[in-house]
Amino acid sequence: MMRDISGRFYKIRQRYGIAAPRMQVQSQMPWYLRWFAIAAAVGIAAAVAAWTYDAGRRYAGFDQSEVQGELSVTKRDLAAAQAELEHLRAIANAAESRLSIERAAQQKLAQQIRTLEQDNARLREELATFESMLSSEARSGSTLTVYRFKVEPDVLPGEYRYHLLLVTPRALREREFKGRMELVVTLTEGGQNAMMSFPEPADAGASAFRLAFKYFRRVEGTFRVNPKAKVENVQVRLYEAGSNQPRATHTVTL
Repeated sequence: MMRDISGRFYKIRQRYGIAAPRMQVQSQMPWYLRWFAIAAAVGIAAAVAAWTYDAGRRYAGFDQSEVQGELSVTKRDLAAAQAELEHLRAIANAAESRLSIERAAQQKLAQQIRTLEQDNARLREELATFESMLSSEARSGSTLTVYRFKVEPDVLPGEYRYHLLLVTPRALREREFKGRMELVVTLTEGGQNAMMSFPEPADAGASAFRLAFKYFRRVEGTFRVNPKAKVENVQVRLYEAGSNQPRATHTVTL
């Protein structure tokens, strides 16, 4: 029995005595507080890391706030430069438009001046013609007279412009002269001589060659030949209505 008591005492001493295993006493903490503490620790660590990174960049000479400020200033300057460029472009376009209008007006004015000069020269020639008519014996003749018959190359290749002045004699001024006009063109083409008559048969512009006037008539027009042909001379023939014999002829050599 003593052994039994001694054995139990030994076990109790082993369990609760100095040689007994150590026990840890921990306070009970709710799980959400534990997660909050972990999140706070992680946030603090991230903030410290960001501050350390930013401090390192500033220490190395790179400041993000300064860069953002410089970028904003650059964007503002770029926008101002673009606005100024658009303004200058608008001014240049307006100036170019004004120059184009002025250039067109100058060209039109120059054309009008050339036309007036040509008209003035023609009027002077007509005045001289009429003065010579009054002082010449042709005024008392009985034939139709051709004055100032000219043929000149026109703008298009192979096109020629002609103009002449027809005057009736005093003996024929009692009635209106009616008839037609014909142009006979002598030319060289491919080393051979040829002749062309205007108006050609079935020519839609044949009405322009009909004549009806009492005192005088100014006639102008154009005719076309092969651009490779060379016009040697042009003869105008005037026919009275109902006659196949020319009443008057006149030839010019080019």
